[in-house]
Amino acid sequence: MEPTDVAVIGGGRSGLATAHALQRRGLRPVVLEASDRAAGSWPRYYDSLTLFSPARYGSLPGMPFPGADHDGHPHRDEVVAYLTAYAERLDAEIRTDCRVTAVRRTGDVLTVELERGGRLSARAVVAASGTFGRPHRPALPGPEGFTGQVLHAADYRSPARLTGRRTVVVGAGNSAVQIAAELAATARGTLATRGPVKLAAQRILGRDLHFWTTRTGLGAAPLGRLLSRPPAQPVLDDGRYRAALAAGRPDRRPLFTGADGSKLVRHVRPDGQREEIDAIVLAIGYRPDLPDFAGLDGALDAAGNPRHREGLATGVAGLAFGGLERQRSLSSNSLRGVGRDAERIARRLAAYLARR
Repeated sequence: MEPTDVAVIGGGRSGLATAHALQRRGLRPVVLEASDRAAGSWPRYYDSLTLFSPARYGSLPGMPFPGADHDGHPHRDEVVAYLTAYAERLDAEIRTDCRVTAVRRTGDVLTVELERGGRLSARAVVAASGTFGRPHRPALPGPEGFTGQVLHAADYRSPARLTGRRTVVVGAGNSAVQIAAELAATARGTLATRGPVKLAAQRILGRDLHFWTTRTGLGAAPLGRLLSRPPAQPVLDDGRYRAALAAGRPDRRPLFTGADGSKLVRHVRPDGQREEIDAIVLAIGYRPDLPDFAGLDGALDAAGNPRHREGLATGVAGLAFGGLERQRSLSSNSLRGVGRDAERIARRLAAYLARR
């Protein structure tokens, strides 16, 4: 069985940042990426996606985002190119097309089993596989009896396949509003939410919001020091989404309560008439994608979520998690935040391995 210091599962933003932080502490990480390149889930996001933060706040440790427009918001393909370049510059072993199927305890080490055969014996493991592989599909009232098309934002690429179709986007976050506004330009689009959409100004007193969260430390502050249950993050808006919603492109309606064929219950036009709906897009997030840890005692809870405290597993020695939503701070699952979490994880793992 092949030995290594640390196996990092996932070659996206969190996995790359973790490998960088581990190297700085003299450890030899092996990054295992299931896809054909180290760019995480970014190549599979929808075509028009842009970073919600400016380039100057969207860099991984040791490599600023390229380009002269540091206040611009990089598009999906620019982020993919940046992550690819970061991986190439990183002096670490990165294995692509290398899917992990199971992680098990074998004596004092963790055994990582690979889909194409072979195993690694790791003194420590970091699960940085992200969430994109597990789209959240809650039991909403309606889709099970709906005769139209139902897809998740993970399946959405562009308005082309929905052009001219009556579409309802479910969700109140950044992606939901961005997709609904984009669809409204070529289709009859509605945003269905449980309550009003919360918008936050992208710029305050001439500065991007991320300038202020960085200056005050709010974006990096541990969540436990803020609130026991932090509120949902608002949609960052430079004015276009407020204007689009005000103009009814898309219009916002309460979440439907059921479906009758192609019609949604309580989803009515302003004149009170129910209408035919062609498609529903669920833009309500993701959950940690960790099926390979199901057989490792103490790693996951009954719902398949990681048992951890600020990224360090609470039930398995030598195991850590990276790239989780609100892992430690409001910015944990973002380009601007994964580096801080990676440094903390690497420091703790290095101390753990030194004790052994």
